[in-house]
Order: sequence, then C-alpha cells, then structure tokens
Amino acid sequence: MKKFLFSVAILASVMAISCNSQTSKNEKSAPKIEKQSETKSTDQKIVNTKPVRLTKQDFLAKVMDYESNPSEWNFRGELPCVIDFYADWCAPCRMTSPILEELAAEYAGKINVYKIDVQKEQELAAVFGIQGIPAFLYCPVEGNPSMSSGIARSKEETKQMFIDQIENVLLKNNTNTNL
Repeated sequence: MKKFLFSVAILASVMAISCNSQTSKNEKSAPKIEKQSETKSTDQKIVNTKPVRLTKQDFLAKVMDYESNPSEWNFRGELPCVIDFYADWCAPCRMTSPILEELAAEYAGKINVYKIDVQKEQELAAVFGIQGIPAFLYCPVEGNPSMSSGIARSKEETKQMFIDQIENVLLKNNTNTNL
C-alpha cells in the first residue's frame, strides 16, 4: 500500500495545479455541501442522487480503510465512485460542483459521487498527495483507483471529461454515452 500511495503522491505532484493554497479571505465561498445527500429508493436499495461529503471516518467505512490495511488497496464500496477533493475558495472547484451534482443524478444507482474538503480533511488530502485542486479520485469496484487533477477549458468539456472517466474507468464501457 505504501508503494501505491507513494506512486499516487508522485502522480499528483506531477499533474498541473489548478488552484494553489493561497487565497484571500474576501473571496466568495461556494455554497456549503450538505452532509446528508438526497436519496431515492429503488428495489429497497438507497441510491445517492447528489454528491455526499465525506469525513475521514466516512472514507474509512465507505471507500478504503487505509489504517487497518495500509499495504494494499481494498475498496469497500458497493458502487464505483468519484471523489472530488475540493475547497470552498477554489474557483475551478466551484465550477465542477454543479457538473458533479448533475452527473450524480444521471448515474444514480451506477456510481457514487463523494466530495472531500481538503481544508477540513487534511489527512485524507495528504494520504493521496493532493497538492493541487480540484483533484479527482476514480475508484472502480475492482482494481486500483486512478487520479486526475484540474478541469478542462469549458463546462461542456469538463463534463465530457468526467463522463469519459466514469464510462471508461468506473463502468468500463468503451462506447460513448448519449448523456
């Protein structure tokens, strides 16, 4: 697991940085993400239709318990997930938020969308070597996760970037979707 985390940290540090950690207190904050997400029930199964904010404890329970099993990646979720590492002051993070909300609803029951505030969950950000935000961790049910950082030039291109990653990494579809 240490080799994996080290390689993820190296990958994250090489990627382009979209936001740096210096900010003005006068910058406008993004709307707060509710801890409880909107859900719907399908066949007695609860499905998240909005992104869910994770704490360290939530991450350990729903994604991976890196404290109990630090030597290998062992995904704990039932559905693949996208994890958005963000901060309220980050403009690109604020741009991705409504896109991820839309995709959480469109892919409800197929994937989960999680959000981690890097200022509140600094340990999680450090574990994954997050140095630039927004950063996104794509966790398939089987296999190792992959990480990307930054956004595209437009909202449409950014949404397509997410769709491509969801389809090709999380759902392992090689065909384009008509979303």
